[in-house]
Amino acid sequence: MNIMTTSQPFFTPDNDAFIPTPASNGPWDPKSMHGRVVVGLLAHTIEQRHGAADFVPARLTVDMFRLPNIMAPVEVKTKLIRDGLRIRVIEADFLSGGVPMARASGQLLRRTENPDGQVWSPPNWDVPKPSDIPAPTDPRLGMNGKWTTRPIAGRMGSLGQRRLWMSEVRALVEGAPLTPFVRVALAADFASPFANAGEKGLGFINSDVTLYLHRLPVTQWIGFDVVNHHASEGIAVGECWLYDEEGAIGTSTVAALAQRRPMSAPPPP
Repeated sequence: MNIMTTSQPFFTPDNDAFIPTPASNGPWDPKSMHGRVVVGLLAHTIEQRHGAADFVPARLTVDMFRLPNIMAPVEVKTKLIRDGLRIRVIEADFLSGGVPMARASGQLLRRTENPDGQVWSPPNWDVPKPSDIPAPTDPRLGMNGKWTTRPIAGRMGSLGQRRLWMSEVRALVEGAPLTPFVRVALAADFASPFANAGEKGLGFINSDVTLYLHRLPVTQWIGFDVVNHHASEGIAVGECWLYDEEGAIGTSTVAALAQRRPMSAPPPP
């Protein structure tokens, strides 16, 4: 199947289960899932079962301790830990073929008004809009149809500043629209390769993702700005500030482990 030209979603629903499609595969093993779809499906299920219009999903942490097989059906089990007037906390387990593969913790905070007075914030980034940037011609920059990008500065693995816009090109779950939360959760895993890849390719595989949001994105494009990478003894942390076309929305931070065989970085556009 040519996933470059199909509108195939990452999952199809089957009663309470989700059936992975070939588009859900990841870069480390063609039979295993991409981390982005694991994070995205956990976000989707938490939002579907426990979200509310007056709450913002301010944090999502996903521990990914096994690589799910794309041939096995997936089940997500959720548990409401705290349902307060201002704070809602949810735990969710990602099971592939009945075996736990990942676990999420989500925190939803009720919308209210900011307190009086100004607080320092870093300036908004001043970058071209996605519509002003030509689409890259190399399909590897979107992992052959899993997403699309508009590079701003640098590239994955370059030794300077790295910035880009990312947008989804397919549904996560067939028949379910991409909500703003699911859209940014799907993208959040990209902080690992974008922040942790080096001149010889990507030598780290992330074991978790933590997404922080002070608001949901209001446009389809998510901006990534690499602001941190450090590594010692085969353990790395990477961080990207996240934007939409109106400004900053939050951060994505990852922990990662060294891999024996690095994944080659794509060439510049």
